[in-house]
Formats: sequence, structure tokens, C-alpha cells
Amino acid sequence: MNIVIADDHPLVRQGLKQLLAAEPDMQVVGEAKNAGETIELARNLEWDILILDYSMPDRNGLVVLKEIKKAYPRRPVLILSMHPEDAIAISVLRAGAAGYINKESASEELTVAIRKAVSGGKYVSTSLAEKLALELEGGSHTRPHESLSDREYRVMWMLASGKSITNIADELVLSPNTISTYRIRILKKLKLEHNADLVRYAIKHRLME
Repeated sequence: MNIVIADDHPLVRQGLKQLLAAEPDMQVVGEAKNAGETIELARNLEWDILILDYSMPDRNGLVVLKEIKKAYPRRPVLILSMHPEDAIAISVLRAGAAGYINKESASEELTVAIRKAVSGGKYVSTSLAEKLALELEGGSHTRPHESLSDREYRVMWMLASGKSITNIADELVLSPNTISTYRIRILKKLKLEHNADLVRYAIKHRLME
């Protein structure tokens, strides 16, 4: 299995490579540190599966996932993230991901997830499988943050992490006015008034690292 790893942290990429090196039927054929490199490698390499970090520095991982799946619908993409699965797992699965793995459990789950994804299956944890089953039965209620768009969720997470509007604007290559507009929209959707409320909300719903 030819594997491409996309993560902006060199130590994470090195750790994943060492983990996969122990598997005789798996080899890492490419590494990317941002969304642009990921898409470039996907076009130029022969690969069987992509391991994609959700929080890429230059583009939201969900956007990259959708672009990759549009170009290569039959090739599996596993999403790797520091976020709790409750926060984003369902949205990435709906977008076409073959599975979701939290970075804290990658050492135990990654190779199993890769084999399942390459064989055409979907990898989810037991707790997430139960949540999905409840949703299908209509037994779960949508939480306010699940109504946020991909970009709104990203801005919400950055605000709750303590980043200023200026810093967020620089990182997302948007104007401060645009970020302020996102902030107003996010607070309205979550029925909150201030950034401090946003921090408490994120902690309550386990949306932070």
C-alpha cells in the first residue's frame, strides 16, 4: 500500500512513518506539510491512501478532503486530527472520508484503519458508530455548533483558542472585517454574546484540544 502523509508538524509525520515502517505491506511514498503540497502530491504520485491532517495551515482540511475526493473519488482518505471526534468526525465522513482518527489514538488505530479503508470499508470508533446509529434512528439532537459551516467552525475554534481577529485574518488570508462578520454570525448561531461565552461553550462540548 502506497501512503501519502499530509501534516504540518514534522514530528507527527516522522512518528507516523516510524509506525508504518513496521508494516511490511505499507510504504510512505510522499509527505506534505500544507494543502498545496498535498494536492500536488496527489496529482503526481501513485498512491493508495492519503492520511490527511484536518488542521492544515493554508486551508481547512475539510476543503482539501472534498477537493481530493472530487479528483479521486475511489481513493480513500483518512482524517487525522487533534479535535475530539464529536466535533468533526461526522462532517468529514459525510464529505467522503474513509475514517477519522484522533492523534492521541493513532498509534493503536492507524494501521487497522488503513487496512479497512484500502479494502473499501469505513473506519470509525465504537463510540462514533453508536452516535451514527442514533442519528439514523432520529435519536440524537443536532448541537448548535454542528450548524456552522466549515469556515465558521474553523474561526470559532480559533477564537475559542484565544487568537485575536487580526491573527485569524492573517492565518486565513482574510480581512479583519470578514473575520468580525464571521464572529457575529457564529455567536448568533450558538446563541452566545461574548468570546468568553465561546470559550466556555467549546470546553463544555469538548471542542478544544
